[in-house]
Amino acid sequence: MADSQPSYRTLAPGQRCQVWVSDLTGTTRLVYETGEVLFEAPNWGPDGQLVLNAEGLLWDLPAAGGVPTQISADKLPPVNNDHVLSPDGKTIYASANDWQIYTVPRTGGTAAQVSLDDGRMHFLHGISPDGTVLSYVALQPGGGWGNGNVRLLATDSSWDIPLTDSPRHDDGPEFSLDGEWVYFNTELFTTADGHAQIARVTIDGSDLRRLTHDDQVDWFPHISPNGTHAVYISFPAGTTGHPADKPVELRIVELPEWDAPVATIQLFGGQGTINVTSWSPDGTEFAYVAYPTD
Repeated sequence: MADSQPSYRTLAPGQRCQVWVSDLTGTTRLVYETGEVLFEAPNWGPDGQLVLNAEGLLWDLPAAGGVPTQISADKLPPVNNDHVLSPDGKTIYASANDWQIYTVPRTGGTAAQVSLDDGRMHFLHGISPDGTVLSYVALQPGGGWGNGNVRLLATDSSWDIPLTDSPRHDDGPEFSLDGEWVYFNTELFTTADGHAQIARVTIDGSDLRRLTHDDQVDWFPHISPNGTHAVYISFPAGTTGHPADKPVELRIVELPEWDAPVATIQLFGGQGTINVTSWSPDGTEFAYVAYPTD
């Protein structure tokens, strides 16, 4: 889910933005660093480029290292850190700060609204393997930031249906590789506000299964494209939601062992670090963002 105000985030004095890539063992390499612009939430395209957001805009950054370049997107309102690529890499779907979801050609062009004018706030997180369905978090304006549920939206805007109807907050929904499950984080297993754990549910809303069982606050499960691993971000116990500027841990797990990470990465970050899937197309690496301070 994006920030609670319709504006983009900026770096604090003395803070830096670092884009990193990790392999499955937690071995990392620095891709880009700046003290000027706060980049967030990389997606990794089949063209070897990372798609990130910064200053309300979409940007390209070579995963091998280089300099960010802005992606042209006419008629696209300022975007937040909820965006995904279509399976073929030709389309960007992005949540904007008018609370709607838009589609933009990957190489740049004119944006078009995908979400319905249904009064909901739409925060995008996933796309089905066939590219026809988006999974997003829906909130009601004025209902607070802890009342989200998961919904499914046709990419042609022909329908929009609920998937979860939990009294607790749900977030970060992404499809399984076969399209039969949606992985997400939920507060359903606790009475403590903000204490999320990872779960999955079938696309008809049945067979809910809890996947992580710990005292940490676990968000944003991302399944590797080859189906062997997943990565998620874990906040310190007692954290409410998924705030920025916290000591956090990225946990790399070999499926289906969600509670037994094979590697971990400690960093200063949180919001913006890995809100959306950032796996390389071959499933051997993923990108993330850290925000260290002096």
